[in-house]
Amino acid sequence: MAEVATDLSADALEETEDLRPPESDGTFQQVTNLLNIMDNESAKLDVDGAGPDMRKTLASVIITDKATSEPSTVMNALLHCLQVPEISTQRKVTIYNILQEIIQQVGELEEQCVQRLVTVASKEMREHSEAEGYTTAEVASDTLVALSRNHFNLVMYELQHHLKPLNLCDEFVIVTLAKLANGNVFEFMPYMGITLATVFTMLRLVEEAKMRQVICGAIEVFCETVQFYLRHLEDSTYPVMTEEQFATKLFPVYRFMVTVWLRHPSPEVKVAVFKSLKPILSLLLPDDNLREQVYDYIPLVLAQYQSRGHLQPGVHPLQVLRQILEASVTTNTPIPQMQLHPMFMELHAQVCSKGPALHQYNNQNLAETVQCFMALARSYPKELMKFFLGQMETGKEATCVATLSLIKALVSADGPRMNIRTIGLAIRVVKNSLSDTRSKVRAAILRIIGQLAQSGYQEKIKGWGLKYVSVQLTLSTYRLENRRENFYQKDLEEKMVHKVTMDTVRIITSSVSGMTNEFWMRLLSYIMETDCMEALTPICISLTNLATGQLHSSDPETGVAGKGKRVDLPAPQKLLARLLVLMSSPYKGEGRGVAMLNLLRTLSHSIVPSLASTWQQEIPLLVQYLEEHTEFTWNQKAWEDKLIQFLRNSLKKTRGTHWSLRLSKELNNLIKSFDSPSLEKHFLYRALGFTLAMGLEADKVELLLLEMLYKTDYGNDFDREGMIQCFGLCAHGQVKTVLNVLQDFEERIQESEQTWQISAWQKDHPWRRETVKSTLMVMYSCVASHCHPQMLLTYVDSPITAKILHHYSSSCQDTGLKMAFMESVTQVTTALGNIKDLEDFQFDPKETLTGLITAIIRAEPTDHLASPVQAMAMDALSHLSKLRPFYSTEESSELMEISIHSVISLQPPGEDNEAIKTLYVNALHSLEQLMEGLLQRQLDPKGLQEMVHLLEKWILSEKEWERERAMNLHLHLMEIYVRSIGVCIPLKLGQLGTLVGLIAPCTCDTHRRTRMASANVLSSLLDLHASQTCSLWGSTEEQELQKCKEDLLSMEEEKISCASSRIAKVICMEFNCDEVVSLIQKLCENIGAMDLQHDKAAVAWIGTFLQMRVQELDDKVAEILSAILVHLPVVDHLEVRHLLIEGILLLAHYHQETVLTLLLRQPLPMQSHLKEVWLAVVENVPLARSMMHGLMGRLQSRMTPRVQATSKADIWRLAAVDPLMTMCTMYLLIEKVDKDTKLLDLFPDLVYTLLMQLSCSHRPEATSPVLKTWRLIHTGTLPEELNLQRCSGVTIKSMRLLFERLNSEGLVCALEEQSVWAQLESSATFLEGISLLARLCMQSEGGCRQRLLKLVLRGLGSEVLSCRISCTAACVEFMSSPVLHREKLLRPAVLLLEKGAGQQEDEALQVLSLRALGNMAIGAPRKVRQYRKLLLEQCLGSLQGNVSGRVTAEGMEALTKVLAQLREGDMGSAFKAISEQCRLLFDNESELLREKAFILFGKLAKVVGISRKHFFKEEVKRAWVPLLLHCRDPCPSTAQACVATMLQCVHFWGWKSLESPLGHSDSGTEDDKMTTFQTTMCAILTQKKPAVLYNFLLETMSYVKHHLSRTRVVACNLAGIIMKQLSAHYVKKLDLQALRNSLQELQLDSDPGVRRAALETLKVLDSCSQAWLPALSDGAS
Repeated sequence: MAEVATDLSADALEETEDLRPPESDGTFQQVTNLLNIMDNESAKLDVDGAGPDMRKTLASVIITDKATSEPSTVMNALLHCLQVPEISTQRKVTIYNILQEIIQQVGELEEQCVQRLVTVASKEMREHSEAEGYTTAEVASDTLVALSRNHFNLVMYELQHHLKPLNLCDEFVIVTLAKLANGNVFEFMPYMGITLATVFTMLRLVEEAKMRQVICGAIEVFCETVQFYLRHLEDSTYPVMTEEQFATKLFPVYRFMVTVWLRHPSPEVKVAVFKSLKPILSLLLPDDNLREQVYDYIPLVLAQYQSRGHLQPGVHPLQVLRQILEASVTTNTPIPQMQLHPMFMELHAQVCSKGPALHQYNNQNLAETVQCFMALARSYPKELMKFFLGQMETGKEATCVATLSLIKALVSADGPRMNIRTIGLAIRVVKNSLSDTRSKVRAAILRIIGQLAQSGYQEKIKGWGLKYVSVQLTLSTYRLENRRENFYQKDLEEKMVHKVTMDTVRIITSSVSGMTNEFWMRLLSYIMETDCMEALTPICISLTNLATGQLHSSDPETGVAGKGKRVDLPAPQKLLARLLVLMSSPYKGEGRGVAMLNLLRTLSHSIVPSLASTWQQEIPLLVQYLEEHTEFTWNQKAWEDKLIQFLRNSLKKTRGTHWSLRLSKELNNLIKSFDSPSLEKHFLYRALGFTLAMGLEADKVELLLLEMLYKTDYGNDFDREGMIQCFGLCAHGQVKTVLNVLQDFEERIQESEQTWQISAWQKDHPWRRETVKSTLMVMYSCVASHCHPQMLLTYVDSPITAKILHHYSSSCQDTGLKMAFMESVTQVTTALGNIKDLEDFQFDPKETLTGLITAIIRAEPTDHLASPVQAMAMDALSHLSKLRPFYSTEESSELMEISIHSVISLQPPGEDNEAIKTLYVNALHSLEQLMEGLLQRQLDPKGLQEMVHLLEKWILSEKEWERERAMNLHLHLMEIYVRSIGVCIPLKLGQLGTLVGLIAPCTCDTHRRTRMASANVLSSLLDLHASQTCSLWGSTEEQELQKCKEDLLSMEEEKISCASSRIAKVICMEFNCDEVVSLIQKLCENIGAMDLQHDKAAVAWIGTFLQMRVQELDDKVAEILSAILVHLPVVDHLEVRHLLIEGILLLAHYHQETVLTLLLRQPLPMQSHLKEVWLAVVENVPLARSMMHGLMGRLQSRMTPRVQATSKADIWRLAAVDPLMTMCTMYLLIEKVDKDTKLLDLFPDLVYTLLMQLSCSHRPEATSPVLKTWRLIHTGTLPEELNLQRCSGVTIKSMRLLFERLNSEGLVCALEEQSVWAQLESSATFLEGISLLARLCMQSEGGCRQRLLKLVLRGLGSEVLSCRISCTAACVEFMSSPVLHREKLLRPAVLLLEKGAGQQEDEALQVLSLRALGNMAIGAPRKVRQYRKLLLEQCLGSLQGNVSGRVTAEGMEALTKVLAQLREGDMGSAFKAISEQCRLLFDNESELLREKAFILFGKLAKVVGISRKHFFKEEVKRAWVPLLLHCRDPCPSTAQACVATMLQCVHFWGWKSLESPLGHSDSGTEDDKMTTFQTTMCAILTQKKPAVLYNFLLETMSYVKHHLSRTRVVACNLAGIIMKQLSAHYVKKLDLQALRNSLQELQLDSDPGVRRAALETLKVLDSCSQAWLPALSDGAS
């Protein structure tokens, strides 16, 4: 066959050239073009991504359609295209795909064409390059498979030609053979044997992992094909091969794969081998001869589990082992014993936590492992259980748990089930581990017991199984109830055990019959004792099942039922009490209510036989209720009422016995078993109260109640309330007993501070006195509310109310006690009110209770609601008001006021605070009820007025919630008043206007309810007014008012405002003039008290009344205007102010002067409303200019003598006004006047006026009449509204605005850049600012400069000091400029400045005058000599006498400037005076004075001439020591000035050598230079003038006590230098001891520098003394 295939291939290759189509062939060309199109589209898709390939598909369809008619031609063309050199992979894939479509569509083809295609595809499949990958080979292989459907033999011949024994073929040959076998089963079968044989010869030749995977996959396909073939032998036409024949050929393959390929390190190879083994074993295991041989290779399969990390989680090699084991069971062919234990070990490791990590959590592996164990258990039960027992004995928790899990799986096996022998062996293994205390092991054993019961092995667990479950139930419950801290993991494990136990109990009780009595009692005791509520439902269900089974059981050994069908129980009362309390929360614990009810019904004959019939009827109804609801739809109170009714019905059946008392005791014992708060405990108290009320033995009930009082934790609110409820319910049938118990309890605890802690009864809960008292009060009231009415009338005054008053009065009255007191009063009064026929009953404690309650209300906060005290107090008062004796009118009014204030002022609760919202609603409702009740007894106009008076401040409140509450309350009470009043008493004159003015703004309230309420109140008032007067009020007005009310319902603000105005027009004509005034006054009072809507409404009403009634109000204008001006400041909204201002202008049209005066006399500060008034005035430009002149006159009048008024107009004109108000008005006029209006003519006067005003602002005490008046009345700090610094700010703003109006950008920029305005604003820099402003004005080329100069000079002569100072500051700059000289104003300026410099009244004026005089040397230097006498006289005067340092410094500064323009001869005697004054100031404490003195002395040194040279030389000698010392002055500027002066004076010594060390040396520091200079000077003086040096030393030593430490240091250093240079002749004159004493005293100086300098000088003195000693001895001899 191979040879034939070879010949055919050769022939096909030889014919290739002959069959090649010519290049000119049309079909070939067409196919080529279409392929090109497909390639181009593929390229576009590669670039653009996924998208439509319609052109490519169309080209493919065209080729296929062409092949339908000419298949050979098209296929030859395609084959030729495949053989074109350098063809792309993509084109090859395209051609092969087209060929597959043609083969599928055409079917039979010409043999020659088919042979050629087979040859080409086979070659392509086998010779693919790595660059092309496997794509081309895969499509070629698929093409061959497609061709095999009609030409199988040709394809098979080609493949068999390349499949040779002992020769490794290409992998795609194997792949293609597998595809052929899968697609052509029966055709392939004749070749299957030779194919398997040939593949087996290739196995040992394969080294690559990929090829091994391919062969494994092919063998898997071959085996599946064989299986299909064997199942369908009847359909085969070929010779039949038996299963044994196939198995014989496959076994060598199986053996080789298991022995060789499974050892391959590649995981992929192992996966492929395991996948192929399953179909191989399916053929091998049925063969008896080969099966045992397969068993021999089991250890090799197991060996794969012993290695770690090579198998993937998705691989399931256990399927192979399971397949072998199941075959052994099916065929009853045992596996060799020697392989069992390794198999056990390896399989057991798969389920242990210590197993391989890759298999541990693989669920499928686990399932396969369990199936393997099941197969082993069926074949080898004894050996397997022995192995399990050995594993359990290892003691490892994971091993034990895994073993027990496997046993559970074996027990649960079905189809078929395990035999009894195997189960018995398994139980023996389990019993061996019952003593294990580990949680997981216990849970595993419990699961096995449950599985045994569930799988039908109930008999196997009786005895040991039930006992173990009982023990575990008890143990797990105990451990959960006694949890330990820091054992969270242990608790979780114990919860798991407990849950498993519950599940096991449920399984056992539902499937096992005839349980032992011990197990029954354990479950019952569990219900009675456990705190683990989650387990109650399953236990109850289990007990119900057990009881049902026992009651129907006839086996005496399996049950305890007798003729009475009763079961053993604990105390019936105890069980019933426990179940009743737990049933109060029926949906907890997975619906325990139904389970417990069913248990009660089942045990009814055992608990109380007499109740059995009743319970059989009532319990199903309760169960039905629970089943009809869920935990989200049921009602707790309704359910508790049903349970209480069930209890009461049951107790009625047992009346006459001790059953209820015993039940009471059991209920009382349960109190400590439940937490507080809890639903169960709440129901427990109710049940206990009802049960005690039905008790027959009062003495025993009394003892039980007294015991409860002692045991109660009064610090726990829940327990306290529960006890109160219990006592109240008990009082329904035992009122005397309850009162006796309370009295006995009070007597025992003895009301004293020391004995209110009852540690004798309860050490864990010390009681507070107030807590116990509050509890006792509420207990008494609760007794009153539950006891019989006749008994209540007997005991209400005493002891009930008396005890309540006693306990409240004798306590500290905290919030809790107040609430208890109010609750008690309410309960008692409510109980009395519910009694019929109380007409003659007088409640005597009413007055006392009322006083206490009102005191409580007053004590509560009024801004927030922190407790329900207010609501409770008003409820109590409401109930008290209904009892006799009734309240008087005064008492009712007082109660109303107190109550209104306590509720309406409360802030509304937050949206997320439901508790506070509830408190608020309750308080408001209580207030309405109380007010309604009290008003019924005060229905008259006086009462109406009193009511409005009480509500007024709340109706006008800024807080909307207060307005709404007050208005609703007002309407509520007004309706009651109108509806109830019988006789109409006329209102007082103007009272209607006041009432309407109060309500009118609320017609525009933001809340619709408030608007409607206010409109309804107005309607009621108009009805009341019409009934009292001869009013024209009729149906027309009534209809209009009704339409307005309807419009008020709208949410549109404009519509609401319009409706309010229409109401005003309707009401307006009903008022007289006095009522109009009272209305406007009331409306003005309302402005600002509420929000914007109310203000708009109030102003709208004012405007309406003024427009309609203005001609009738001539004598009322002043009152109206005063009211408007008083309340105008509170108006913030522009529209509201505008309307009010229109009213003011309307009134001002007739009273202009009066309005103007009132506006200017408004108090400080000027606010926006006044600005708007003046803005309305400034719109008239002529009036604005006139007003500006008038305002300037008012400001300037403050700087001129006061004149007397001669007319009424003068009185208004000269009336004192606030300058700040005037300045603000002036600023508005300047700012708002039209820019085109020329202000240039007013500029100088305005600037001058503003500057003078500014000067007064910085000295308010001297100039402000308003401030003087204030000072006469008040003391202390100046208030902000009178702070005239604000006036200065307005003044500066006005000045800035003025300068901007000059249209001089340069001047404006200069003022801003040099911070003139900032300087003018500060008092510290004000004068500097004036000077700078004057300088810039002089530099500006303005046409108003002359007028400004004259005004300033006029101000120099003002009587007001601040004006003179300010003008002098301006003259400082004017004197620096030649403008005064050019304007011929220099002389008057100098004379006025001389006057200022000569006065001593004000230092600033004197300083500025001297500075201005000195600046003459700058502005008019040629005039200095002319005025030299005046200048020198004034400047010298500042240096002499008792003047301040600033004046002296300024005088020296001025002299320095003046001396620069004078000669020596111009100075006269002043030269000497100046020199002497300078030397006197060298040692002044002021650094400034020392500096100025040195500078002036240096200036004298420059101007000194020949005539004064000798004099000045002597002056220099006198000043030399201070100059030497102050060259190192601590002030750097002073030291620098001193050095400069020395340089000017050193030439007066006449020694050139002195000039070099000080002035020309560049090396060394300044101190070194000065030291060198001093040393040089002393050396020269020693040689030329030793006497001068001697005097210098004496003078220097006088400075060692100078006030400046730096000077002391320098003096010591200079003294040391002089000592070194002093000659022996002058040494004799020295008092060396005095010198040493002076220096030694300096050692105590505080400055360390002084001490060091003095020490150095002492050393110099001592060294010099040694040198002078011979000279001194010679002199002495």
